[in-house]
Amino acid sequence: QVQLVESGGGLVQAGGSLRLSCAASGRTFSSSAMGWFRQAPGKEREFVASVSASGVITYYADSVKGRFTISRDNAKNTVYLQMNSLKPDDTAVYYCTARAVPAATMTMNLFVYWGQGTQVTVSS
Repeated sequence: QVQLVESGGGLVQAGGSLRLSCAASGRTFSSSAMGWFRQAPGKEREFVASVSASGVITYYADSVKGRFTISRDNAKNTVYLQMNSLKPDDTAVYYCTARAVPAATMTMNLFVYWGQGTQVTVSS
């Protein structure tokens, strides 16, 4: 079993930056691909970014490419999402998620474990 706890959300003005963190429990973190998804009010949950267990392979949604960076520290059992040049359209609840295998993916139903989410609000 893996437990995920997100932090770092908040209110920021457009053009600003935030860094989300996700602390994972369990001994399998270093062999698990990790990801971030988000869900805006009235919209479906959507893929944001994912990273392989080694940290070498990353995927990004087109809407965040060049602005967001996913990274991980396996020694700290933590995955990060650095968000720069934030836009009001980035406003959503951001969820950390983990697979049970090392390979990164953009497919939501391949992720097994989910955090409770952290709110990110970008004002114009």
